[in-house]
Amino acid sequence: MSDAAGVLARALREAPPDMLVEAADRTVRVLLDARGAEVLLADYRSTGLWPVRQPAGPDDDTPVDAAHRCYGAQREVLAHGDDDSCLLYLPLTAWGERLGVLVVDFATAPSPEVVRRAQELAGDLATALRAADRDTDRYRRTRRRERLSMAAEMQWDLLPGRSAAHEAYRLAGQLEPAYTVGGDHFDWAINGDDLCVTVLNGDGTGLGASLLTSVAVNAMRNARRSGGGLVEQAELASDTIYSQYRGRRHVATLLLELDVRTGRLGAVDAGSPRAVLVRGTSVRPLRLEQQLPLGMFAETRYEVQELLLQPGDRLFVVSDGVYSAEPGGREPYGRRAMARAMRAACLQPATEAVGTVIRELHAYHDRVDLRDDAVVVCLDWFGGGGRGGSPETSRSTGDGGRSTGGAGGGRTN
Repeated sequence: MSDAAGVLARALREAPPDMLVEAADRTVRVLLDARGAEVLLADYRSTGLWPVRQPAGPDDDTPVDAAHRCYGAQREVLAHGDDDSCLLYLPLTAWGERLGVLVVDFATAPSPEVVRRAQELAGDLATALRAADRDTDRYRRTRRRERLSMAAEMQWDLLPGRSAAHEAYRLAGQLEPAYTVGGDHFDWAINGDDLCVTVLNGDGTGLGASLLTSVAVNAMRNARRSGGGLVEQAELASDTIYSQYRGRRHVATLLLELDVRTGRLGAVDAGSPRAVLVRGTSVRPLRLEQQLPLGMFAETRYEVQELLLQPGDRLFVVSDGVYSAEPGGREPYGRRAMARAMRAACLQPATEAVGTVIRELHAYHDRVDLRDDAVVVCLDWFGGGGRGGSPETSRSTGDGGRSTGGAGGGRTN
């Protein structure tokens, strides 16, 4: 760590959680001879970037095209002014989660060494912002452009994040409608070489659906954090939901667990969320045997199906509010339009691809509000040294079954 990064790290540790941006501003003025700094945070829809220190109104436009380029490409952008001044835009990203952009104002163009030091500062600031979010409302107030419903407040608090990165994969997800989402949700956890991803569709609407989904997510986390695999997670969640609702409510769920070294993917398909494989120009749903939704009956037992991903494969998981959407009596979005959107996003990283599918879904509704909750999760697996293979499923009686597959290549992203 450079001396500059060490000074900022110390300043961030000593600052109150709601004053991190001010601490960063003071530090860049002293260490980088800058005129100041601002932080722009992505809103809940990931469609705008908004300043923390000078909050904009809900209808204000943020004149920061360079900031959007920086956020989308995840690389620094220099914007020169007429008087030789320069704004340096740096991505604020912690463990693969894109938070926003750090803007540093210089009187003259910074040297490559100053840019490098600023990049280190941005990394420390992003990590601090992510940690501080638990202890202050300031950054969440910046992110929201309208009031969240109570159900949406619970759903956003329950999320693990909106993106994650690893040398073997990239992962991103989005909830819509962002400010009123009810029962749809996604969850993930990174534990060594295992990546668990879950997409849920809680029965009903509004606060009741959000409460139901919260019970399911926390039950699955309880099983997972106790060392349980997919079967234990599904069965504990199902038993917990049934004990509370006696079969009157249920949660449709798709549970996935990826071995990031080999591409071996375990799946428990317990309801309506669907997985779609993108391999090269091919877009097709995965063939999974659907089992009962969680909580429908007492002591329901589940089985894992397994498949192999090839290096370069992309996996979308979408809720029924995406593939079954029929606005104005049109054919379901999932019949043809969804595949077109996924192909259009083939060269985009996962973080941008989820936005493309969601934007096309909104366009399919002629820009009116979605009638149902919608979740899109995108997973890109680059390969981790294991053998690739055909993504065909096999049955097993628990988490320990195995399937076989040959080597194969795929799309790189």
